[in-house]
Amino acid sequence: MAKIEDILALERIENDIFRGIATETLLQRTFGGQVAGQSLVSAVRTVDPDFGVHSLHGYFLRPGNPDKSIVYQVERMRDGRSFATRRVTAVQDGKAIFTMSASFHIEDHGIEHQDVMPAVPMPDELTDAMDSPDPEYRWVNREWSEWEFRFVPQDRIVRRDGSASQQQLWFRSRLPLPDDPVLHVCTLAYMSDMTLLGSSMVIHRDEDIQGASLDHAMWFMRPFRADDWLLYDQTSPAAGFGRALTQGRIFDSRGQFVAAVVQEGLSRTPRP
Repeated sequence: MAKIEDILALERIENDIFRGIATETLLQRTFGGQVAGQSLVSAVRTVDPDFGVHSLHGYFLRPGNPDKSIVYQVERMRDGRSFATRRVTAVQDGKAIFTMSASFHIEDHGIEHQDVMPAVPMPDELTDAMDSPDPEYRWVNREWSEWEFRFVPQDRIVRRDGSASQQQLWFRSRLPLPDDPVLHVCTLAYMSDMTLLGSSMVIHRDEDIQGASLDHAMWFMRPFRADDWLLYDQTSPAAGFGRALTQGRIFDSRGQFVAAVVQEGLSRTPRP
């Protein structure tokens, strides 16, 4: 697998138009996180560096071909004193495969609070997914070997009251990453699509499910590093009619709430 720095290193074609390279993969469709991460990179490259991204909302319109590059077209929707907004369309073979709006904000002062990080085992208490006997975990490392994953066993998850389906894991880059904060934010956009839909399938492991990301939203709350351990606390509050809703809270190892993610995904089963 390519390094994340190479995946997110877009080529500028002309003003507000960029191209992302195709990378080696075992997947039959372009990984949704790659499209989201590259879309965010293209948006960032059209915004004043004083503005930091605080949210993104995207829709996956068509599956991408992983053997072909993707062109990203950026529209400058707003450039205000405190906020800037960009809309990005990812195009392959002349058709839009993903569209995203991203909002940027100059750092400000205001109220502060956060949820407490769940009481979970720390990474050094857990098994690297690469060494896990569970095939459901090992497949992640086959595709994303540059990343270290440590899943919390289901019998060690502290259940939220009334929660239908939960999954928790620690993850980080196996290799040190450059200090550029923008790279870490775009890297998290890439990684946030990883495993999230799987939280809806934890209690349906015996079923044959066709899954795919349909939309994706993120909110960035505090600075972090993607080469330090991050806890991805995932839940699926509801599923039905071939779709599953999933939610994720991301904490650093000090317990700081750094990002939130919401995604709806396809969760289709064979027709009777």
